[in-house]
Amino acid sequence: MLISDIKRVVEQVSRDKGIDREVLIKALQEALESAARKKFGAKVDIEVQYNAEVGELEVFQFKDVAEVVTEPDLQISLEEGRELDPDCEVGDSLGTKIDTSTFGRIAAQSAKQVIIQKMKDAERDAVYASFIDRKGEVINGIVQRFDRNDIIVNLGHTEGILTYREQVPRENYRRGDRIRAYIFDVLYETRGPQVILSRTHPKFLIDLFQTEVPEISEGIVTIMGASREPGVRAKIAVTSNDSDIDPVGACVGMKGSRVQNVVQELKGEKIDIIPYHIDPAKFVCNALAPAEISRVIIDEENRSMEVIVPDEFLSIAIGKKGQNVRLASKLTKWRLDVTSESRYSEAMQDSYDSLVALPGIGISMADVLYEKGFYSAEELSHASMEDLIQIRGIGQEKAKKLIETAKDYIANIEQIDEASIEAEPDDAQDSDTGEAAEKDNAEGEEASARIESGADDAADEQ
Repeated sequence: MLISDIKRVVEQVSRDKGIDREVLIKALQEALESAARKKFGAKVDIEVQYNAEVGELEVFQFKDVAEVVTEPDLQISLEEGRELDPDCEVGDSLGTKIDTSTFGRIAAQSAKQVIIQKMKDAERDAVYASFIDRKGEVINGIVQRFDRNDIIVNLGHTEGILTYREQVPRENYRRGDRIRAYIFDVLYETRGPQVILSRTHPKFLIDLFQTEVPEISEGIVTIMGASREPGVRAKIAVTSNDSDIDPVGACVGMKGSRVQNVVQELKGEKIDIIPYHIDPAKFVCNALAPAEISRVIIDEENRSMEVIVPDEFLSIAIGKKGQNVRLASKLTKWRLDVTSESRYSEAMQDSYDSLVALPGIGISMADVLYEKGFYSAEELSHASMEDLIQIRGIGQEKAKKLIETAKDYIANIEQIDEASIEAEPDDAQDSDTGEAAEKDNAEGEEASARIESGADDAADEQ
C-alpha cells in the first residue's frame, strides 16, 4: 500500500480534526504493519518507516543471515544475503523493501479497520485534552442536526450534544442556527459526542452576567449564587466589595440594558437580581422580595426558617405554584416555610392553650415558659432538665415534674385521637373528607399558607 500523498493527507487530517501529526503517522504505521502480518504471517520481522522527504510509508521485512536456513520467514542464506549486501556476514540482519501493492484485499481491509479505530481513538484523546480544561465555560456553536429530541452542535473540531433535559422549554432551533451553551461535562469513553452542553444550568446564567457586566469580570461585583426554573424565572444574588458600587444597579445597567441582554439570550426568562446579605434571615427576606416579611424564626439545627408575612403578601411571597419561595429556598440553601400572620397567630394561640391546659400550670407559669421559648406542651415534653432549671422559680424536682406532666398530656391526646379514628364509621370519614375539601376550596390562598420547599434540590442543581 504505497501512499504517495501521505504527507498531504496527514497534514489535512491533523488540521481538520485537531489530531497531532505524529499520532496520525504512528496509526498508519501500525495499520500497514497489521496488513503485512496478514499477508506474511505473525512470525515475520516487519518494520514500517515513514519517509518524510518523499511523503511515503515504506514496509521492510528483516531476516537474519544464516549458514543453514531452517526458518525461511526469519532467515536468509549467506549467498542470498550477499546479493543484497556484498559485505554481509553470518548473523547480520538484512531488510528488504516490500511492495505493498501485493498485500491483497483482506490485508488492505485489515489496515483500513486499524486506521479507522486509531483515528477514532486519536480524535477522542484530542477532544478530551482540548475541552477538559474548558469545562464550566460558555461556548458558541452551530446547530448541525437533531438526534431524536437532542441537538447536535458543531463546535469546530468536534461536536457537542445538548440533551433534551438540558434544553430550555419552548426554545426552538433549526439547522444552521447559532447557539450558546454551557460546557456541563466532558466524557472520555463514549461512542457519541464527548462534550455535554447545557442551557438550563444556573452557572450558565452566572457566566452570561459575567460577560455582560464588566464589574463582575473586574472582581468589584461578586455573584454569590443563582437558582433557575429554566425558561420561566430565575434569581441571582450579588454583592459588591466597593461601597460606592451598587451591585444590583451594575447588573441591571442603564435602562436595564445589561439584564435585558441576558433575558434575550434566555428567550424571555424573568430574572430577579437580589442583594446578598451575610445575615441568613436578611438574605431570605431579600430573596422573597417584593413580599414584606413580618418575622423570621430560624431553626439552625435543621437549617430551616419559618417566615411569617402579612396576609395580603402571602400569595406574593409564595408565588405562582410556589415558584417564588422555591427559588428563594434554592438560592439561600435554607428550607423555607411561609405562613400568614393570621395562621401563625392561630397556631401560637393553640400552642399557648396547650401549656395552660397542663395540670399544675397556671397562666403565670405558662407565660414564663412561653417567654423562654417553650411555646407548647409538645415542646415542653422534649425539653431537658438543664434548660428548665435555668428558669427562675423552677428547681430540679419541678423541672422533672413539668416534663413528665407534658409527656403524659401528649400521650393522652394521641390515645384520644387514635380512639376517635377507630370509632368513626366509613361513611362518616367520607363525609368529613368532603367537608374538609370544601373548606380548603373556600379558604383559597389560606390553604396554601404553609409551603415547604427543600434546599436539597439546590445542591444538585448547583
